[in-house]
Amino acid sequence: MIKLSRINGKEFMLNSDLIEQIEATPDTMITLINGKTIRVAEPMEVVLKRVIQFRRRIQGLRPVLSKNLKKSGK
Repeated sequence: MIKLSRINGKEFMLNSDLIEQIEATPDTMITLINGKTIRVAEPMEVVLKRVIQFRRRIQGLRPVLSKNLKKSGK
């Protein structure tokens, strides 16, 4: 999940797997796979950067998690 801010400044967490598209109109509009749209304060490039950082963090955990599962016998 990534942390974003609504236009009014209120922060929220968004499951980045639900993002279908991001566009600058000039506000940044995020369309989710269910059709819902969210307008955020961050520029489109910042949203994209956060999604990439989140996915890299998750990918980095996979080898560690699988290694720990093998040690525990699961």
